[in-house]
Amino acid sequence: MLVCKPRALITYNPVMSDKHSMDGDLDQRIWLTVCAIPAGKLSTYGDVAERAGLPGAARRVGAALRKLPEDSNVPWYRVVNASGKSSLPPGTHGADRQRAHLAAEGILLGAGGAAVLRRYRW
Repeated sequence: MLVCKPRALITYNPVMSDKHSMDGDLDQRIWLTVCAIPAGKLSTYGDVAERAGLPGAARRVGAALRKLPEDSNVPWYRVVNASGKSSLPPGTHGADRQRAHLAAEGILLGAGGAAVLRRYRW
């Protein structure tokens, strides 16, 4: 069970095999790392992987974030690609939600959709 904020929980129910259990443990580690990103800051997939003890596993971070329940309170929107952009397709509901969350935290995105990582990187 993962507590990101006191009011909400995320649970992961590993399926039978050890591999799934290990994957669940990695997901939890990644989610906890993302929970630690302060409001108003960003982290790249690679940075999250590094902080979670999974150097070089940026794609694994993306896979873990895709598993989050829709009502999760893990601040997935604070994770961007190495260019400071959302990895979600522009104009999609997810990309629009990410942009709105970031704007609410004072993170400004340029016309090309990129944030200045020098300014906002955690």
